[in-house]
Amino acid sequence: MSSERLEALQDEYASLYETMKSKLENQLPHHHGEEKKRLIRDVERSTEEANLLLQEMEEELKMAPPTYRGQTLSRLRGYRKELDAVQRATQLAGQLGYSTRKDLLGPPEPWGAAAGADRDVSSVSAQRTQLLQGTEHLGRTSESLARSHRIALETENIGHDIIDELGTQHDQLDRTHGRLVDTGENLSKSRKILKNMSRRLVTNKLLLSCIIILELAILGAVVYLKFFKNKAHGDLFTLTK
Repeated sequence: MSSERLEALQDEYASLYETMKSKLENQLPHHHGEEKKRLIRDVERSTEEANLLLQEMEEELKMAPPTYRGQTLSRLRGYRKELDAVQRATQLAGQLGYSTRKDLLGPPEPWGAAAGADRDVSSVSAQRTQLLQGTEHLGRTSESLARSHRIALETENIGHDIIDELGTQHDQLDRTHGRLVDTGENLSKSRKILKNMSRRLVTNKLLLSCIIILELAILGAVVYLKFFKNKAHGDLFTLTK
């Protein structure tokens, strides 16, 4: 499925729809007889072609991604409504044309040819009014569909903006999560360093205590040897003498 193919089909449908709409609104009300029948047949053939184009679009969309499929299906529904309005207007024009021929070719009225002609003119005028009303309704339907299509496009743009904003926020959350993970790793390393420093501090305290005890022992030995041992030797020398 290629977007170029779908766009080409939509452009072809739009051109065909404008042609049908122009024939119904601008040409058909001003023609009668065979020319009117020819225009109706042309519009009917165009509606068949437009229906085939819509079916081809639906087949192409079956292979489209879900997001693209949703936004294009809304357009197809609008196209379907447009085509239904054209078909109704065409059927109405055909029925009015048949009624006009019946009035013109039927048996004369009992009130005379002049009265019958007046009624024929009045009937044709009423039918033309109905046809114009039908084409006006078709125009209003087209405008309503155009507004709906514009609103759908605006809604689609808003949806894209929201998706982009959510994507940006997701990226920011990912970066924040990454920074938190890095911070957690740094805290773990800091705790290990503090534990090592604490063990080293305890070890240094023990070594310092041992050194102090050893120095005190040496000092005590020196004092003992210097004072007490010399005194004992002097006393012994005195006794011997």
